[in-house]
Parts: sequence; structure tokens; C-alpha cells
Amino acid sequence: MAQHTGQTFPDIVELNVGGQVYVTRLETLTAAPKSLLWAKFTQSSPAELPKDSKGRFFFDRDGFLFRYILDYLRDSELSLPEFFKERKRLQKEADFFQLPELSRLLAAVSKDSPSTEDSGEPEETEPSSPVTSSSSSDRAPRSPGAASGYITVGYRGSYTIGRDIQADAKFRRVARITVCGKISLAKEVFGETLNESRDPDRPPDKYTSRYYLKYNFLEQAFDRLSEAGFHMVACNSTGTCSYGSNDPGEDKLWTSYTEYVFSR
Repeated sequence: MAQHTGQTFPDIVELNVGGQVYVTRLETLTAAPKSLLWAKFTQSSPAELPKDSKGRFFFDRDGFLFRYILDYLRDSELSLPEFFKERKRLQKEADFFQLPELSRLLAAVSKDSPSTEDSGEPEETEPSSPVTSSSSSDRAPRSPGAASGYITVGYRGSYTIGRDIQADAKFRRVARITVCGKISLAKEVFGETLNESRDPDRPPDKYTSRYYLKYNFLEQAFDRLSEAGFHMVACNSTGTCSYGSNDPGEDKLWTSYTEYVFSR
């Protein structure tokens, strides 16, 4: 069946999946022949697909799990983070998007580790390797330097606001940027710029939340994470709060804490 003539899809497509926004290439969405996305973006026209208020193509599915659908379409490979507990739900999404090979890979992974889905948090003394399955039997194994996982970067900032609210706020540099995650990943990404003094001599297969960086610029940390193949997947920030004396005439000090979660 030929694609509709007239209005065509752009090379770069914006999607709203369950409230999560994704931007990807049209060739990625149509990488699996006979899949639901292949049918929607080759056998339909843009006018026929539902859109949100900003004109993005809308799918009422699990927006968090859709990232794994996209990863599979890009590489024809299933790669899940450590201790992933939503395989059954992801398999349901794979069935909905009509990706039988991905569904088969997920079923095989579940059989290999049947207790992971419903178990509690695994003990730190028994770390497991990232779950990686491939549709190609001769694919080379993932090298240690490209291990998957998460790194969380924490940033605490503070600034003062004077009595005149129209005056510019006076910012103070953050004291330190914290790094949480697996020891081997943290050392791979940040190298000699990582300060290990608060948690020395930890084995590389363990985790820490006590490392921090030797510089105070988030952009440097983000550059290193990007160069190592990490992508930001979440960000969380506390509300700012003030403290100081009870004198209403004095400047107030405001602080906030933000965490950025990166994944590879």
C-alpha cells in the first residue's frame, strides 16, 4: 500500500506519549515494518493522526516506557537498566506497538530472571549486570567502558534577595556538586575531576552517594556526561526556602537543591 500523497510527515517528528514529549527521526519510527508506528507514519497522512494542543502527534500510552520502544527501533536491540522491574508492562507496550521481536526478547529475559520482577530492592553485595539482549546472535558484547546505568548529579545553590525586590539577586556559587551512582561509572565519566575523599577505596562494582566534583560548574559535568553517552532522563528540585534573622529589614538567604538524573 502506498503512502498517502499530498501532506507528508517531516523528517523530524515530535510525539506526545502519555504526556512525555519525544523528538525523533521519521526513519526511526518506521524502522520496524508492519509495526503500529510503521503503519501510522507510512499508511496515514499527518491530518489523520491525533495531535495535542501544540500539534505533536499524540499516543495515549505509557510515556516513560516509550523510551525503550524508541531505543529498540533505533538499534534492534533490547537494553534495560539494572534492576528493571517493569518488564511485564514493557511487554504489554511492545504488543500494543506490534513489535513481536521485542516482545519475544522481553519474554526470554523474564524467563531468565523470574524473581526480579516482584522482588524487593537487591542487596548491594550482589550487584547484577545490565540486562542486554540482541536480535543479532553475532553482536559483540557490551564493553566495560560502555556499561549502562544511572548517574545522579546534585546541585545546591544559594542567593540573597535585598529589601528592594526590584534589585538584582546576589548569587553565591555552589559549594560542591555531588555525584551518586556506581563507582565504575562515576570514575569512567569524571576521572581525575572526581573527589573520592569522603568515600575512599570503594570497589568499582559498588555504589556511592558521597562523591563530589573538584569544580563548581554544572556545564562541565554535563559536558562530560554527554561525551560519555549519557542523556538526562529526569530532574527534581526542592522549593526554595529562606532563613536568617527575624529582622524584616535584613536581606534573606534563599537556597534550593536540584538533582539531575542521567542514563546510558
